[in-house]
Amino acid sequence: MDRSDEVTNESISRALGEELRRTREARGWSRLDLTAQLPSGIGEQTVLTYEHGLRHCTFVRLVEICRTLGVSTPDVVQSALQRAGVDLENLSLRVDLRAVIRDKNAEFRPVRRWARNRLAEDPDGAGVVRLVPDGAREIAAVIGCPRSTLVTYLATFAPGVLPAR
Repeated sequence: MDRSDEVTNESISRALGEELRRTREARGWSRLDLTAQLPSGIGEQTVLTYEHGLRHCTFVRLVEICRTLGVSTPDVVQSALQRAGVDLENLSLRVDLRAVIRDKNAEFRPVRRWARNRLAEDPDGAGVVRLVPDGAREIAAVIGCPRSTLVTYLATFAPGVLPAR
């Protein structure tokens, strides 16, 4: 494994841990509250090491934690990858439309128009959309920028917390 793989693995572990911590805190739970409900009986210190990205969380453990928190495991993984900026062109990005609208980057003015139109379609919604890779490809073609540039830009508008199932 070369150094870039190590950096990517570390950034993914940190981002995954941050998503787990953010979700746990949004539920109003302490680490102790979470561990008390986990069937595996792992300890508070283990959860802390996951949340800080110091220890890699196995897939089975991740599923257990997500189920306990009441969130979708794929959503947690996608949000973590989006925050880490990893594999963005293949992700369904979660985009906070209101944050896009507030952005003043002149290069992406057409994207703000798209965000305003999408928000107008669902004025009572949360203002968060899931943009699939094909959708990002089409928007990039319409505004005339490389898809990689667009998805890197849109990835910065990830909403704060995943919704409960």
